[in-house]
Amino acid sequence: MKKNKLLFIALFAGLFLSIADVHAAKKNDDDANTYELLNLFGEVMERAKLNYVEEVSDKKLIEAAINGMLTSLDPHSSYLDAESFNYMNEQTKGKFGGLGIEVTMDNGLVKVVSPIDDTPAAKAGIKAGDYITHINGETVVGMSLNDAVSKMRGKIGEKVKLSIRRVNSKPIELTIKRQEIKIQSVKSEIKDDSIAYIRISSFTEDVDDTVSKAITDAKKKLKNKLLGIVIDVRNNPGGLLDQAVDVSDLFLEKGEIVSTRSRNESDTVKFMANEGDVAKGLPIVVMINEGSASASEILAGALQDHHRAIILGEKSFGKGSVQTVIPLRDYGAMRLTTARYYTPSGRSIQAKGIEPDIEVKPAKVEELESYALNISEADLNNALKNDSDVSNDSEQKKGKSKEDLADYQLVRALDLVKALALYSKSDEN
Repeated sequence: MKKNKLLFIALFAGLFLSIADVHAAKKNDDDANTYELLNLFGEVMERAKLNYVEEVSDKKLIEAAINGMLTSLDPHSSYLDAESFNYMNEQTKGKFGGLGIEVTMDNGLVKVVSPIDDTPAAKAGIKAGDYITHINGETVVGMSLNDAVSKMRGKIGEKVKLSIRRVNSKPIELTIKRQEIKIQSVKSEIKDDSIAYIRISSFTEDVDDTVSKAITDAKKKLKNKLLGIVIDVRNNPGGLLDQAVDVSDLFLEKGEIVSTRSRNESDTVKFMANEGDVAKGLPIVVMINEGSASASEILAGALQDHHRAIILGEKSFGKGSVQTVIPLRDYGAMRLTTARYYTPSGRSIQAKGIEPDIEVKPAKVEELESYALNISEADLNNALKNDSDVSNDSEQKKGKSKEDLADYQLVRALDLVKALALYSKSDEN
């Protein structure tokens, strides 16, 4: 064991010497302190190895130490073992196994950033902002985020019991069956015979191409009747930075989309828009809520700052940091927070989120039954007909579907697009 300890300290000392070559100006007493702390680490590891109540492997101790070092920095930095690294790669490709929730750590509990559309978690009623306190009866207090996620993942078809705490609600117990999660990142349809509704549930590969195609198809189908676009990124936990940039670029003619700034000013990176607006200036409304995070906030912030879209809904999650995934040969990878991102106007979203231009809380729209006579001129005997009325039953205006009426925020977004389109036409005249 002492040989292992000495070897471990030597490896860390070698790493330290490499760093010291770059930072030659460090004081000698700082060097001495680092060696002392490395020696302390080796001693703690040796005592844990020899005296812990159960036998524990070097691998488990070292991986736990690495993960503890990274997770102590911020909630989004962590160590990914080989299995977790493979899982992350599958997730960005839009296919993986589990319950279908994006989570983070908050005050020692697992907090739901958002459920993913059409997954077991979403169907079971899990909501953004929920806290998971127990997994299969085991408290999450003391677990790392990776440990909690690993316990929720597993064999497809098996059940997982979750204990949920929700604001202003009694504790909730849910039993959810694991499934293979296949994410359809983009869904689109025509709403009210005049508006392209595009739902982006996550920013996985090729989302920009799918969004562009959805708009092109809507323009072909509706021709001159397309009034505008609603982009729904509610409960979208984020995803690939380049996809957030590319989707934003679809609607911007020029200017900055987002910038990332690390602690070294020289490492600042600005992502700029290319000429061309796929929507050709049509009104756009972007829907957000507390489950809209990271890449979703980049899109909303860019279109808001360029006055290219109206942001409607609730304040977003507030994840304004950039994580770099660094592969570690055969030992998985480390995910390290390396920068913050800023909107074109220089706003940092970190821990603040995007404030909507129009705040709309979730609600349910119901058509009230009327017991009045509701008689109009057309109901009177021998009423004159409107000689300019050439419409027929098939051309009567269709009402909103029951599904749309159940989503008050969507109803408001659709009405806002119509108002913006009407305002644009009056300006032209």
